[in-house]
Amino acid sequence: MMQERKVGEIVTGIYKTGKYIGEITDVKPAHYLVKVKAVLNHPQQGDLHNPKQVDVQFFHERRALAYQEQTNIPKQMVKEYHDEVPVYADSLKLALKTMKAKLEADATPWAQASLEKLAELEKDYFPTL
Repeated sequence: MMQERKVGEIVTGIYKTGKYIGEITDVKPAHYLVKVKAVLNHPQQGDLHNPKQVDVQFFHERRALAYQEQTNIPKQMVKEYHDEVPVYADSLKLALKTMKAKLEADATPWAQASLEKLAELEKDYFPTL
């Protein structure tokens, strides 16, 4: 049986294809409302219904959830977190760097299209770099 989490707990949660560290701010029957504190894995780019495909109607640019943004995460996708919470901007930079390294090692058209979307996002996330 899954342990019920409480308001105020620091947790990890998977939302779509991104993974975040956040604080539970509300408990609902099937979800926790989680306020984002850091990014562990940046969301994959493209169409969630056709993963790793470029020949889709619209190749989506998928942003990471913003600092303090709140989102409903299904209870089964939320786990306890005990480590120090990193600074949001630092965690976002690391998540982007990690995803870009994986994509650069992948010679598929999907990886190339994803790298293009991430380059655009990076300029938006960090305009002074």
